[in-house]
Amino acid sequence: MSSIEIVHFNPKRRVFKGKLGRLIPIKRPVNNFGDLLGPEIVRFILTQANLLNKNSNSGIRLLTVGSILHFAKTDDVVWGTGINGKISLEAHNFDRLDVRAVRGPLTRDFLMARNIHVPEIYGDPGLLTPIVFPHLKTLKKNPKFDVTFIPNYNDLPFISNQENVLNPRAGLLKCLERIAQSKFVVGSSLHAIIIAESLGIPARLIKSSVENDFKYNDYFLGTGRSNIQFASHYEHALELGGAREITSDIIPSLFEAFPYDLWQKKLLKP
Repeated sequence: MSSIEIVHFNPKRRVFKGKLGRLIPIKRPVNNFGDLLGPEIVRFILTQANLLNKNSNSGIRLLTVGSILHFAKTDDVVWGTGINGKISLEAHNFDRLDVRAVRGPLTRDFLMARNIHVPEIYGDPGLLTPIVFPHLKTLKKNPKFDVTFIPNYNDLPFISNQENVLNPRAGLLKCLERIAQSKFVVGSSLHAIIIAESLGIPARLIKSSVENDFKYNDYFLGTGRSNIQFASHYEHALELGGAREITSDIIPSLFEAFPYDLWQKKLLKP
């Protein structure tokens, strides 16, 4: 894409566990679908702006989709990233950041307390997914599934005998298309909720058994909503129905905040 690194989370994990895993130490990428969105969204924006093959600032790192702020290094550029609440605040080892937007006000408050300037521009870039993958809007017109349940991939081992489950590691397009063809989406996968809401599909978050609530609340607050109730389990989510819809139009400000300048001119670090 360019000499700019698009930072995203996709570590390799052992295929087999326990003794078998030690005997056969094969590893494969996690490929959690939400964590794969960042590079695709950046590539789309650069293509639309005719910047994809332009010279860029070598050595610059851009953090976009995901709860990956703890991966940031001093002088990195941040566009829509958020804090992962289960990572200690001390693990955020940076002195300066070039912040263009963050997922929500909780992330902004944390950075401002560290004397890092953060504009009041909120939103997860995953909300741009229907623009990046326009065929999803066509699929939405003829839904095939009444309900789709997508757990956070860390919750997946604890899900058993549950209907309508989609593995969030099933592949980016497969997950996006299944969400688009659903009438209702539930689960602890934050990006399942984000993609559903970006398409105008009712969605309800189910409280994760392993993830911290911070990133979920940060997202909801960033879209102008407070006091969104989390479902405690699948049946509770069906009972509650979809959460309040996003009423603020944050898409234009997200596009405007994108760091086009990284590809348009050479920057001098302070």
